[in-house]
Order: sequence, then C-alpha cells, then structure tokens
Amino acid sequence: MARLRHGALFFRMQAFIHLCLIILTWSAYFALHSALASAGVKHWLAQRFPAFMPLYRVTYNLLALIFLIPPSLLTLIYPGPELWRWRGPLGWLADGLALAAVAGFVWSLRYYDGMNFLGLRQWRDQSANVDGSAQFTISSLHRYVRHPWYFFMLVILWTRDMTAGGLVFAVVATLYLVIGSRYEEEKLIALHGNRYVDYRARVAGLIPRRGRTLTEAEARQLSTPDKTRT
Repeated sequence: MARLRHGALFFRMQAFIHLCLIILTWSAYFALHSALASAGVKHWLAQRFPAFMPLYRVTYNLLALIFLIPPSLLTLIYPGPELWRWRGPLGWLADGLALAAVAGFVWSLRYYDGMNFLGLRQWRDQSANVDGSAQFTISSLHRYVRHPWYFFMLVILWTRDMTAGGLVFAVVATLYLVIGSRYEEEKLIALHGNRYVDYRARVAGLIPRRGRTLTEAEARQLSTPDKTRT
C-alpha cells in the first residue's frame, strides 16, 4: 500500500511539474512575442542596426513560428486529464462557433495587407519604418469589436474539449490577449491620437457588446482625417 501511495504521489508531482512547464513556456513565449513587437525594441534596433530593419518583420514572424514549437510540443505531449468534453447539442454548438470564428478570420483577411503583415513588402521596398502605417481605417468587423482576430481566437480557445494542459494554455493565452491588447492600443493611440481614443470609447474591445458598435457612416467619419484632431 505504501508503494502504491508513493507511486500515486510521484505521478501527481510529475503532472504538476508538467503543468508548471506548460505555464512557464507559454508565458515566456507570449512575453518574448510582445517584447519583440514593442516600439522600444524596434527603435533600439533601428538605431544600432538600421540596415536590418527592412527584414525585421519577416524575422519577427519566423521567430514567432520557431519559438512556438517548444510550448506546443509540451502541451501536446502532456495534455493531462480530460476536464470536460462538449457533447450532443452543446458539442454541435461549440463546433459551429469555432467554425464560424475560423470563417470570420479568413473573411477578415480581405481588410489586411498580407504582404505588409508578413513583412514581405518592407523587405521588397527596403523600408526601415518601425512605427507602422499612419493610415487609420475601420473595417466592417472593427465596427463591432476593436480586436476581431483576438475575439475569434477566444471563441476557438474556449469551444474546444478541455484537458488540464489545454486549460492552462487557454488561461495563459487569454491573459496574453487581454494584456497584449492594452499595450497594442497604447501604440495605436501614439500613432493615431484622439481618433483612436474616440474609437476606443465607442467600440467594445475583445467581446462585442450591444450599444458599443459603429454604424457605417460613423466608421467613415472616424476614419476621415480631421485637422481639429491630434
């Protein structure tokens, strides 16, 4: 009996260590991802390695994919015990919401400059601009939520069957999306000024909310440069 108790304790400790590693690796990944995207890091590199800046976005995306491997493998190797599974009508609803989120993400790509997002345009044009585009536009989805991609990610995260490892990842990723959206908006305010402040006050952040949306006319008005805005 003592041997069985020691064995059970060992497996519980092993499971705890695995979950801690999942937390640490995902937290480190998201922290590094945010740090490399920060204006401070980009300006520091631009001052010291200006010739590298046209390749910065491409390099950033490649590193994001490479550094994604360790935490993903840990989560897959040790998923941990199953916590819940969506069954029956709830399962159909969960899968339907996830598919709708994927479809929304694909549809939203029409509003983004893929070449710029991947960094290929900066590389081709040998652009050393580190602050991003000064153009402020509000797409159809941005009329309902300020961060539509983050919203789609949250839907996908929380409509999946959940294991202990998956829950740890979902919680850490959700915290990253919440905190990261705040830092991203600080950069957008610095770039677009009061126009983005007005937009943020009128549209929901991560989850669409009734009464926090823009009509098409209101979106056009906010997107139009105004000399009285700073």
